[in-house]
Amino acid sequence: MDTILKLAGFGDTALGYLVPFIFVLTVVVFVHELGHFLVARRCGVGIKAFSIGFGPEIVGFTDRHGTRWKISWIPLGGYVKFIDDENAASAGGGRRTLEQLTPEERARSFQGKSLGQRAAVVAAGPIANFLLAIVIFTAIFGIFGERITAPKVDIVNPGSAAEKAGFLPGDRVISIDGAKIETFGEMQRIVAMSPGQALHFVVDRGGKTIDITVTPELKTITDRFGNEMRIGLLGIQRQAAPEEWTLKRHDPATAFVMAIKETYFVIARSLGYLYDVVTGRESADQLGGPIRIAQVSGQVATAGFLALLNLCAIISVSIGLINLFPIPMLDGGHLLFYGIEALRGRPLSEGTQEMGFRIGLAFVLMLMIFATWNDLIHLKFL
Repeated sequence: MDTILKLAGFGDTALGYLVPFIFVLTVVVFVHELGHFLVARRCGVGIKAFSIGFGPEIVGFTDRHGTRWKISWIPLGGYVKFIDDENAASAGGGRRTLEQLTPEERARSFQGKSLGQRAAVVAAGPIANFLLAIVIFTAIFGIFGERITAPKVDIVNPGSAAEKAGFLPGDRVISIDGAKIETFGEMQRIVAMSPGQALHFVVDRGGKTIDITVTPELKTITDRFGNEMRIGLLGIQRQAAPEEWTLKRHDPATAFVMAIKETYFVIARSLGYLYDVVTGRESADQLGGPIRIAQVSGQVATAGFLALLNLCAIISVSIGLINLFPIPMLDGGHLLFYGIEALRGRPLSEGTQEMGFRIGLAFVLMLMIFATWNDLIHLKFL
């Protein structure tokens, strides 16, 4: 009964989560599938449908090339369906499907293209996601700018790792592990990503250069929306006055380079977390699914469109990265098969590929169930 009541209460806020969630997912999915679509059309592949969402069609139209563009009822993904696909996952097609096509259609089939063309079509989706993130981050850094303050230590928490290492109020961080630090945010980011790892700080203390080695502690923090996360912390704080904050807009070239670095950071952070989960250093309870994405989208939307745009870029990177994992059913699984084909000089048998896709489907479904279970626990429904 408690769970039912919680779900009913969640329904009151669901609408506030739904609109931002659909916006973020639609943009990310559209760009991903557009990547597949553009390269496939460039390679001369016949395309039956371009869909945002799964299930029955809500609205759509057919272009002059015979491709059906549509929006479907279930907004949890999308697909590009080629002329020789048996299903929306681009799996299950084979010799049987090709035999049912006319010679003209066979020439435009995905399976009839060269290995390099097929790999390019598959890789285009994740690459498009990374490019979307770079474009968004470039716009944020160049047009909207970033609020920054100097990497100065104002407060050292008693008993913290920073106090034990010898940090003092007034210290100004010059570099961390040889990397120049210009803002407090840069320092926070490096520390957050390095729990349990010794970091070498060079600080300016009253005009003198001091070397400090300190290991961030893994701590659980709660953001203003009540979401918990585990990051590395030193135990130092910045209490900058309003005049110590500046809004810095970067020129297009600098913004572009920063956007690439930001995209790399998201990738490194994601892979680092997954590595820690596999090695047992981290719990998998931070893995989230559609419910968590919807919740975070709604929360971030309250902070403004810029924050939602930033979230869109982060999710775009995550979707691109996940799709590159070598799991059948995902783009990375297709690329894995193509890599094997390149080494063997011939593709794997249709039976082997079909078995791989079944295993991949089972893995993806189990991962979705696990992530949804985590979401329900995170939202205290279970």
